[in-house]
Amino acid sequence: MEFIYHAANYIQSLTLRAFADWHVSGREHVLPMGPLIIVANHQSNFDPTLLATSIPRRMRFLADRGTSRGPAASWFYRAYGAFHVDTGVNEIGACRWLLRQLQRGQAVVVFPEGTRTAGGMRKARPGVARLALMSQAPLLPVGITGTERLGTWLRVFNPTGEIRVNIGTAFSVPSIDGRPSKAVLDSLTDMIMQRVAVLLPVCYQGVYGIKGPVAIGAKARSSPGVETGGSPGT
Repeated sequence: MEFIYHAANYIQSLTLRAFADWHVSGREHVLPMGPLIIVANHQSNFDPTLLATSIPRRMRFLADRGTSRGPAASWFYRAYGAFHVDTGVNEIGACRWLLRQLQRGQAVVVFPEGTRTAGGMRKARPGVARLALMSQAPLLPVGITGTERLGTWLRVFNPTGEIRVNIGTAFSVPSIDGRPSKAVLDSLTDMIMQRVAVLLPVCYQGVYGIKGPVAIGAKARSSPGVETGGSPGT
């Protein structure tokens, strides 16, 4: 199974170098071991393989069951590290699977917007905040640009255009006693997504467009360690 993951990423790196203007910044911010929640904006079905090729960690991720029809495709996705979910269904099972991966010290990918959004970011679901609170695992924000033009998964064989992966500094959410309220979850979700937004050009930030992204981004990239608590820019 590990061979499938590494072989697929190697081939993907070759296609990116051959057909695209591909650049990754901030690899030094990736924690080399231990549980890690990789949080990114989501523009295309190409994003999971792009992250797997760009970030030096073996990662696991959720995949929409509709993208892997047929036994061969299902086998490949499982070998690659995916857990299949039906969109909008079995969110509890998906959360439990992610928690198990984190408890094993794995890196998992979460796209909190819940669906692909070509262009500006949309409002994220609070599941990422709940996962961060339950696991207390550090989060790694990542901003992706250029994949909105890669409409179908077949573009993994022919990725073109200017593709950028901007990796920020890992951080942790503060621990909270008791069951968090909806307001708390929403606030933490916004804080997490703003960490992603500052890694993107303004035109990609969408509902998370914020004032002073240069200053906030400078803080987010100030240290390769893990920041704790607080909202970015405070």
